[in-house]
Amino acid sequence: MIREEQLLRGIIFGDKRTAEYVYMPGSEVGAQTPVYVYETETGRADIDLDEALHLIRVRDLRPTEHPLLGRTSC
Repeated sequence: MIREEQLLRGIIFGDKRTAEYVYMPGSEVGAQTPVYVYETETGRADIDLDEALHLIRVRDLRPTEHPLLGRTSC
């Protein structure tokens, strides 16, 4: 899956208009089962890969630039 590979490389998916972002923190690189982050204006939540891919698909999130992290989280 292309989206899974992009997440593993640190690509940030999001929507600047809704301030929603899904990404793998740099600290998770190389982890056997990495934890991903779903970030909104109201907070952040740790999620697994299946949930990350689901949110990207359902919320139609695209590779984007995070306001603090830039284009990648690594």
